[in-house]
Amino acid sequence: MGEKTRETLKLQFDKRLRLEFHGARITSDAGLLACRELEGVLGLMEMAPTYLQETRGGRNVQHELVPLMRQSVYSRLAGYEDTNDALRLARDPAMQAVVGRRAMEKQAASTNTLSRFETEVLATEENLKGLNRLNVEWIDRAMARTRHQRIILDMDSSESPVYGEQEGAAYNGHFQSACYHPLFLFNHFGDCEGALLRSGKVHSADRWHEVLAPAVERYQRKGVRLLFRGDAAFAKPEVYEYLEPRHIGYAIRLPANEVLQERVKHLLKRSEGRPPKKPIVWYHDFLYQAGSWDRPRGVVTKVDWHRGELFPRVGFIVTNLSTKAKGVLHFYNGRGTAEQWIKEGKYALNWTRLSCHRFDANQVRLQLFVLAYNLGHFLRRLCLPKAINDWSLRSLQVKLIKMGGRIVRHARRIIFQLAEVAVPRDLFAAILERISRLRLAPG
Repeated sequence: MGEKTRETLKLQFDKRLRLEFHGARITSDAGLLACRELEGVLGLMEMAPTYLQETRGGRNVQHELVPLMRQSVYSRLAGYEDTNDALRLARDPAMQAVVGRRAMEKQAASTNTLSRFETEVLATEENLKGLNRLNVEWIDRAMARTRHQRIILDMDSSESPVYGEQEGAAYNGHFQSACYHPLFLFNHFGDCEGALLRSGKVHSADRWHEVLAPAVERYQRKGVRLLFRGDAAFAKPEVYEYLEPRHIGYAIRLPANEVLQERVKHLLKRSEGRPPKKPIVWYHDFLYQAGSWDRPRGVVTKVDWHRGELFPRVGFIVTNLSTKAKGVLHFYNGRGTAEQWIKEGKYALNWTRLSCHRFDANQVRLQLFVLAYNLGHFLRRLCLPKAINDWSLRSLQVKLIKMGGRIVRHARRIIFQLAEVAVPRDLFAAILERISRLRLAPG
């Protein structure tokens, strides 16, 4: 297809082998086609013009808003964390196919075009809000295909290290690095409900209301029962006072203090004799009122005595749940999955890569990473067959998205010939079948 014929490369360990490079016909990201199929069925990117304003004008605009959004999101889902690879990806067959018809006929956007789109067009105040609203609409589309009677919201902060002079970056003593300190909100299905980029020096719970309140209002308008979990950073009176009038059940880790330790001192005495191999576990609950609280609240505690350890492991949870202490602790421990989802965003998509100088441009990139994460996660939780439904996002990326393929063009057809390694034909067909089932009948 118009490529130059170049001399093959030879390998010395086996002289029969020759290497040929066909960049415009070979792709290593053919699995993006399944993500594009899901996106089309859910109607995700077609909503972008509703929430995002096109600020470019004139006759020289060659790449429209929706194709550029696709290129920004799909490149991140495939593991290309910034626009440095856009020039090469512009002629990648899989990227051209998912971006749109014009990209297939010519090519996708260049590095300069994509970079200007992200740092100028999307970085306006209105479009920053629009990216967040677009993400919310995506989640609503996925939740419309998800059976649920309640929603558990998990909030946590994370670290995004920086290595330059980015606006808003600061040294954080807890992480012991110069960083941003973003705040994330997930539902218990693993969808990222929202993300807020913050300076590196703020408290872990800073501006929690900006992230939590929109999700609470949205779900309560639909009559969905809500629960909330958070670590000790969110053990603040204003958090309790926000949740309680809205009848939101919560379990939040409470930092230990002398008063709390005194209430469970009867459980802190080591039993006589040789300790058993299995840990000795005690549960207890009581009412407690800190000096800054306007009323007593329920506290549950778990005391673990482990063989070979001099002191017990003690944890306190403040809660308004009526469940027994053991049930509250079991419910709270589920928030560990939120930490795992943040790690998946870090290691699969590298969403800590926020290398723009301007703060608002880095906020745009964080939002684009969240969209990429959610698209990949929707595919994982809605479409993977039972044999592989335990794949992490990293496994999905390496085994499915990073699938080799060769494009063959005919007069009326464009065929992708795919490699069968981790995902054979029958498995890929099962994924497409599950995607097809997600189509909702009109009305």
